[in-house]
Amino acid sequence: MALITLAVLAEAARVVDRMNLDGRVRLVDEVFAHQPNLLASVLVLQRFGVSLPHMDVPIHILLVSFRAMKDCGQHWPVISEATQEACLHRLTSRIRFAEGLSPELLQQAVQQSIDQHSEPHLLAFAYGQLRDHDLLACRTDAEKHLQLATFNLVDCIGWASAQIQRASL
Repeated sequence: MALITLAVLAEAARVVDRMNLDGRVRLVDEVFAHQPNLLASVLVLQRFGVSLPHMDVPIHILLVSFRAMKDCGQHWPVISEATQEACLHRLTSRIRFAEGLSPELLQQAVQQSIDQHSEPHLLAFAYGQLRDHDLLACRTDAEKHLQLATFNLVDCIGWASAQIQRASL
């Protein structure tokens, strides 16, 4: 069961969307204080050629995600670089597995991945943001890095969610 409910995620998105620049800067400062590795994983995208306009998308996803994490009423562990690397390894393994599958098997694999995700609403939100900004096509290496960083961000939050849920059992 997801810790970040659809209602919490929707409210977080509304709050972030209504923030002015100062409010967003304060929220980024809060992300830096509580989840510095998540922030770094987004900011590093500039080094991979992601343009400033495209940087707005993963930054927005990060801010909404962090706000939702805060609002769900749980204490979230700091997501380490080791966790990010492990999640990225799992993500790239899933991608490699899906390469060459028939459309039917690919759809099944994607659906299974969604169904098993600890935070499916957050995954859907990130996917929707990338789709709405035409960043799902992987036309360039920069777009590939942006997608990997975004989905890894979501997977890291999903990993942390699963840890919180296991600890509460």
